[in-house]
Amino acid sequence: MNPWSKSTTLSRVTDTASDPDDNGPKSHRTIDRVTQILEEVVYNPGIGFAEIARALGAPKSSVHGFIRGLQAKGWLYEDNHRFYLGPAVYGLTLASGRIRAGQVTQADLEALHEATGLTVFLGVEAGDHLIYIGESGTDALTGFAARSNIRRTLLATAGGKALLVARADVDREAHLRRQQAESPELVSEFLSEFADISKSRVATNLLHHGAQLALAAVVRNHAGESVGAAILIGQAAEMKPREAKLRKVLLKHVDSWSAQKVSAREPI
Repeated sequence: MNPWSKSTTLSRVTDTASDPDDNGPKSHRTIDRVTQILEEVVYNPGIGFAEIARALGAPKSSVHGFIRGLQAKGWLYEDNHRFYLGPAVYGLTLASGRIRAGQVTQADLEALHEATGLTVFLGVEAGDHLIYIGESGTDALTGFAARSNIRRTLLATAGGKALLVARADVDREAHLRRQQAESPELVSEFLSEFADISKSRVATNLLHHGAQLALAAVVRNHAGESVGAAILIGQAAEMKPREAKLRKVLLKHVDSWSAQKVSAREPI
């Protein structure tokens, strides 16, 4: 899912053609259908196939072809017959190095990087995965890893664990049941950390056999809803001695972001 859509208004595109204008943009039926499908998923993450077809008022056979094409290119992905935005959407944002709109700006990430000297990522949920949509201060190795593995299992990341703790009980339990068969160790580890994450508001994770440490905290909007996670990543040996201070700095920045007014679309 893409939480930044909560703060942006997307115009609905219909099958009605634009006014004749040889020099201006014109509607195209195929583009209109694809845009409508993506917008339905943006506004209704987890929407089913039948619901999409009804919203478009189009034959199911036609909608099926569009959806399969979007899945093939990574713009949508399906989980338990429900559709969510795919990694291609978030990958474009990450590749551009800019956050286009939302609760957190690129300047916010850079300020957190300056305050900690660490790599900073901004992650959002997409179904059962965490996807990075912004970064600051990445070194060559960390940046390569982020771009090479766009979708990460929630239970295997600090950001994902923070977001899971912030979920409603029924949603979190459903996720853990789905993961129990394939990743029982990760489920057990998360359950053992749950109380500490809930109390401290910071989740941790060790990467590369303990060489790197990640700290993550949830970003919330004005309504108190979780919309993403801010993640600090660095060498464990360097971070451990100042972990308590890093936690405080992370929470200070995240709390300030939650109090911000949602920004307009950033310039490209």
